[in-house]
Amino acid sequence: MKWLLLALALFGFTASAADISGTWKGSAETPNGTVERTFVFKVDGNKLTGETTSNMFGKSVIEDGKIEGDNISFSITVKVQDNEGKANYKGKVDGNRIKFTVDVPAFGTTIEYTVERVS
Repeated sequence: MKWLLLALALFGFTASAADISGTWKGSAETPNGTVERTFVFKVDGNKLTGETTSNMFGKSVIEDGKIEGDNISFSITVKVQDNEGKANYKGKVDGNRIKFTVDVPAFGTTIEYTVERVS
């Protein structure tokens, strides 16, 4: 009986994670101009993986991705000229839209980003 309750509790926890699998696109204003970014998210339970591509920074792999209810977080590594830095994304899913706050400590900036589901 304990195993059944544990299994039901785990199922309930993973079932409550937002289903953001698929392609999302958006843009943000930065000190260097407008950054357009496409995300391809893959969800496995509360683990988030995938990749992202931008017009300024090219392709990056999603690292340390987590989904807790409607809250998501992950990091990517961006390269500007010869400098690399982590961009730490925290977002809230609202239907087919995600609002992100992106902290980039290496470059001393924070960016607000909104993306929408494409597929």
